[in-house]
Amino acid sequence: MLTLIYFILMLGIIVFIHELGHFFWAKKSGVYCYEFSIGFGPKLFSFNRKNDETLYCVRLIPIGGYVAMAGEEVDDDKTVPKDKKMYNKPWYKKLIIVLAGVTNNFILGFVVLFIMALCYGSYTTKPVIGQVAEESASEKAGLEVGDQIISINGKRIRTWDDVTLTLTLADNEKAQTLVVETESGEEKEIKIKPEKVEDDEGNVSYAYGMGLDSTRYHGIKNAFSYATSKFGSTFNSMIITIKALVTGDIGLSALSGPVGIYTIVGQQSKAGLEGLLYLLAYLSINVGFINLIPFPAFDGYRALIIIIERITKKKVNAKVDAIINNIGLLLLFALMIFITAKDILRLF
Repeated sequence: MLTLIYFILMLGIIVFIHELGHFFWAKKSGVYCYEFSIGFGPKLFSFNRKNDETLYCVRLIPIGGYVAMAGEEVDDDKTVPKDKKMYNKPWYKKLIIVLAGVTNNFILGFVVLFIMALCYGSYTTKPVIGQVAEESASEKAGLEVGDQIISINGKRIRTWDDVTLTLTLADNEKAQTLVVETESGEEKEIKIKPEKVEDDEGNVSYAYGMGLDSTRYHGIKNAFSYATSKFGSTFNSMIITIKALVTGDIGLSALSGPVGIYTIVGQQSKAGLEGLLYLLAYLSINVGFINLIPFPAFDGYRALIIIIERITKKKVNAKVDAIINNIGLLLLFALMIFITAKDILRLF
């Protein structure tokens, strides 16, 4: 029950902050807003504020939300003045409105990481070896505590997240080539072939036997440095993951939907508030990044249309645009159904 509450709260916060960005700047720009909604499906409750045209709603399915604005898509409402319709606003105001949700998600992610590091302390994000297990593949290959990883298989490494993602995407049946800098400043090349581990259920994993420094660092400066580095590495990890999906290096089976996120929330809750805060920041940055992708129904697509219209000085046909958006939504729903079904099967 607690996991469900955490799940709803976490998604609710991320969606609320995202939609609040759109809503705040739409209102500030004088755009007529029909509805500000958290969730989809049937209304749980709603209300109006005095002298405010907007209906504020909380709906049953807590996996999204929206701000319904006049003139955002097909213009068929004659009751709203033209100067309150989004399509009549200057291009830069439309762009701010469209990207405000993404910006809010990024701000939320950074602030939560900073607060978490300030309250609990933070680990270093540098790719410095802090632990090497005895008789492990790393020890046998000659890796030592204090070594800093510079590259893996020719790919530049800047953070420990880069190490984790690069090794995850690598062919772990083969030896990986690491270039490291020792504490004395000497560079050396190390080849590590991880040990293949299979559990009772047949799940295969690969053990390198190395870990990062577990020392916690405190203070405002360290918290800011951690939040900045972690934000950057999370953003970079998303870029690498999207590229890997496009090239086929990883399949759709690696993605998680609401059920998968629910499971992760349950796991992170065991680490207490710190674990939940980290997951909140991570998901918020992910939601912001995904919405930047120029795919129909995402904010990145709306931003792309605004930029195209600015360059060509021509309006994109509203009806055609609406059709493209609807197709995009259908594809997203189909993907969501596929991922959700996969996540459910994983539970059994």
